[in-house]
Amino acid sequence: MKTLTKKLTLATMAGVSVSVALAGCSTGTQSAADAGQVPSDAPATSSAPATSGSSDGSSNGSSDSSSASGGTYSDGTYEATGNYQSPNGTEEVDVSVTLKGDVITAVTVTPEATNPTSVSYQTKFADGIAAEVVGKKIDEIDVSRVAGSSLTSGGFNAAIETIKSDAAS
Repeated sequence: MKTLTKKLTLATMAGVSVSVALAGCSTGTQSAADAGQVPSDAPATSSAPATSGSSDGSSNGSSDSSSASGGTYSDGTYEATGNYQSPNGTEEVDVSVTLKGDVITAVTVTPEATNPTSVSYQTKFADGIAAEVVGKKIDEIDVSRVAGSSLTSGGFNAAIETIKSDAAS
């Protein structure tokens, strides 16, 4: 009888462990693995070329015209670096956005992570971000998870806030 009780206890504990592991994989939950997994040497994905760069946490805007085309923000290409906390520490991501009439017409995300796992997730994020934001008004976007990467979105959203500030007319 003692052996049967031990087996039932062990089976119950295994079931609970599997349930907890699967709960960590759900789309509404962030896990430590969201910071990245596999090293990647893939380049950044771009839907349009950037006109200027920044890697010191500041932003750099290049305006196509001296006035906005009927919007809140001046048309042009703007860049900023955003950072976020991952299980591996603070990571950065460079973002370049082209605006026309307050609408994002192009976006480039360049991974700047130092941890190979984070680089992998940032690269996946860079590959999928254009489908999420191009064609949308900059004030209407709030990215939370792209291509399985949820932590990179924090750095992306921070960079977007800096870009909005720089592009404000």
